Amino acid sequence: MKNNFDILIIGGGHAGSEAAWISSQFDLKVGLISGPGATLASTPCNPAVGGVGKGQVVREIDALGGLMGIVADKAGIQYRTLNESKGFAVQSTRVQVDKELYTKYAEELLSQRDNLSIIREMVKSVRKENDSFIIETESGKTFESKKVIVTTGTFLAGKLHTGEEQNAGGRVECKESVGLNDLFADIKTTPNRFKTGTPPRIDRKTINYSVMEPQESDYSTRNFHSLSEPFERSSEQVACYLTRTNSETLSIIRANKERSPIFNGQIKGVGPRYCPSIEDKAFRYTEKDVHHVFVEPEGLNLETIYPNGVSTSLPKDVQESFIRTISGLENAKILVHGYAVEYDVVDTSELSRLMEYKSIPGLFFAGQVCGTSGYEEAAGQGIVAGINASLAFLGKDPLVLDRNDSYIGVMVEDLVTNKRDEPYRLFTARSENRLYVREDNTIQRMNKYRKVLGLSGKLDFYQESILDEVEILEKLIEETMYYATTPSNKVYFAEKEYGTLENNISLKELLRRPNLNPVKVLEAECLKVGASFNLDVIRTVAIAAKYEGYIDRAVIESEKINRMSKKRIDWEILADSKNISFECKLRIKTIRPETFGQLQRIEGIRPATLAYVAGNLV
Repeated sequence: MKNNFDILIIGGGHAGSEAAWISSQFDLKVGLISGPGATLASTPCNPAVGGVGKGQVVREIDALGGLMGIVADKAGIQYRTLNESKGFAVQSTRVQVDKELYTKYAEELLSQRDNLSIIREMVKSVRKENDSFIIETESGKTFESKKVIVTTGTFLAGKLHTGEEQNAGGRVECKESVGLNDLFADIKTTPNRFKTGTPPRIDRKTINYSVMEPQESDYSTRNFHSLSEPFERSSEQVACYLTRTNSETLSIIRANKERSPIFNGQIKGVGPRYCPSIEDKAFRYTEKDVHHVFVEPEGLNLETIYPNGVSTSLPKDVQESFIRTISGLENAKILVHGYAVEYDVVDTSELSRLMEYKSIPGLFFAGQVCGTSGYEEAAGQGIVAGINASLAFLGKDPLVLDRNDSYIGVMVEDLVTNKRDEPYRLFTARSENRLYVREDNTIQRMNKYRKVLGLSGKLDFYQESILDEVEILEKLIEETMYYATTPSNKVYFAEKEYGTLENNISLKELLRRPNLNPVKVLEAECLKVGASFNLDVIRTVAIAAKYEGYIDRAVIESEKINRMSKKRIDWEILADSKNISFECKLRIKTIRPETFGQLQRIEGIRPATLAYVAGNLV
């Protein structure tokens, strides 16, 4: 007997949970299949949400109607604003979460969706019959669905490494799934498997915090979910601590190189360049022995502490030796040893920007199975896949996020435009338009995409009210509020430390002064005239005014590029052209770009090819 669904998601991590959450909002019959021993939306590595570039993604997910921001606010136990000393454009929110509370709240919210069924089974195979997919589980059950989203994370043929010890699994104490080619025979994988790792977990009672630098929670950091009370915390707030490695730490690691699975050939998978293990650091930066170690709690009631910065797959005895050389960890007791995991990854050049497998319509992929690292990247792909699977089922036009106004758009295009040879991590530097793609203006950037979904609820009413307030305040600061060069205004400027007042200026011009914090100034000036605005509105209008000149120049340059980048191309014509090199044609056949911009971003495409296409085919 088959169980029929409109949308079926395989894997209940962050990508799968987002896909299930958003798909269920379309009133479709949705199924979420997750292994019996795996909790939903779990945080098996560092239990933290957000970070540089990643905080922007969480807010974009939230603006689209996603789950991550809601759950992070409920489970957050420490809030920080990263890059606070730098410009507003690169400031990002990071929240340490209680890993038990996080998955608890995620499961509660998903379970409350009447049209969403959570199925605890291990999937054995997926095949397509006519216009439907047939999913078989290890227990012998069969499911049928028009659309399938694969979000299996690190579980596909997962193998764990701790020194010479090797065990099958997607993460510690969880069973692995079959390999990707066994799951679905026609799927292309990357030539190399990928690898990720995690540090040992330490007993909190054996840590000497008095010699470490405390980092308290910041109550001025805004919650992620736009409908949450901005600065109200749902959980108890705790400190994290900073300590460092030293020459003794790195000496022990370097002395055991031949016992490291990374260097002795045991691990074949490719690890993340931007999130290296402590072994990678030891041999990549041989002149450096001091590395930050952030000592972070995994939960309010858990005994385990996460030493962020010392991910390792070294043998257990070596882990215990080097950990105890770190200040404050001299008596540390390891409760769970660090390990690396190797797993299968889909070739993302076979995916469209909808996260759909090009040659198998109706089959979508999202998350770490696509070669990304990070909960936020996974969740961002999950919501894109969930939205597009739902829209496709309903016969509606797809949703494509533009890289010029969203970090999710940047990530998706980066993934599908090139073959991945290492795990992908999102940074603010990956966005060509990062002065505009900020946390504070997420609603302005993402509302047009939310409208495409055709949904209606509290989130939509809130976003419309914010956009209305922004428009009113923008007109107010530009057309109504100004300062004439009167004696009283000059005294007022001196008292407020606004600088001199030599000419009549608008409030907007005042906000642009380099020595002033535009948010504090606008908040004070609105209060002075009795104008009441949402704090989020004040923040985004103030920052937009501050950056306006830079953004306008960037937009002009961007529009020049975009006019050409968005022009459609026929990759099959390019692949047959006698005016393009054999090597470039091979890359074009592999990636199958749809626009000139995608062609530009293919690694290895020669300038002569771009010049020929620009001059003759677009």
